[in-house]
Amino acid sequence: MKASYYPGCALHGTALEYDESARAVARLLDVELVELPDWNCCGASSAHATDEVLALNLAVRNLTIAGTQGMDLIVPCAACYSRLKAAERKISGDGGRDNSFRVLNPLEFLFLSGLSVRLQELVKRPLTGLKVVCYYGCLLVRPPDVTGAKQYEHPEEMDRLIQLMGAEPIPWSYKTDCCGGSLVLTRTDIVMRLTGKLFEKAIEAGAEAIVVACPLCQSNLDSRQEEISRESGNHYELPIFYFTELIGLAMGHRDADKWFRRHFVDPRKLLASKGLVRGRSYEKD
Repeated sequence: MKASYYPGCALHGTALEYDESARAVARLLDVELVELPDWNCCGASSAHATDEVLALNLAVRNLTIAGTQGMDLIVPCAACYSRLKAAERKISGDGGRDNSFRVLNPLEFLFLSGLSVRLQELVKRPLTGLKVVCYYGCLLVRPPDVTGAKQYEHPEEMDRLIQLMGAEPIPWSYKTDCCGGSLVLTRTDIVMRLTGKLFEKAIEAGAEAIVVACPLCQSNLDSRQEEISRESGNHYELPIFYFTELIGLAMGHRDADKWFRRHFVDPRKLLASKGLVRGRSYEKD
């Protein structure tokens, strides 16, 4: 099976572990991700806030290239996914072309292709005992008239995948709340409040970690815990996993430790306590 792949800027930079784990899981599933040739930045999140025409054209150019590939387009970054879906809808709504391919986030792709069933068959190291909350953020499923999500207030795809891997996804009411990712440079006060609330509610639900599908959410939640702990007087040390990292770990991929080393909050201490990584070698880093 082949699919076009749009990594976007973040997955070639700050979210390298998301890119690597997504590609690794695809290979284990015998899926060839063909990176979109000569792709450009989608404009998130600055272009659409300053120039509507530019924002549309940036995304449409990528859609045009994808149309020449003849395959569904997989977009891991929630912000990129949102911009490409919005452009797709704008073109269709203005009487433009109908795409011969689908713009999908990885969660949609795994379930629509039937690969979620195969994932369970490939589990070598079940994530038994790991309690997490799945955090979708505000862009992956909303607005529903753009994304087409039916359960836009209570999505379940990531929860179901994590459960297939043997971990325990804990129900909570904040899976689509905003983390303030687009305000990290302009309104840090708002970001601190929003992320602090997510940490508080995740711990209150009984979670040991948070699982995400967005590089902006992961960076925001992973990098601010020390600062929020200092200002709030609470102690937060929650690993923030990409769902693809946990799938790769459960499937026994050899590069999982390399992905985890890039996190601000090192998840290997938690994973070692569950017997999911070897010994205490992480303390030698």
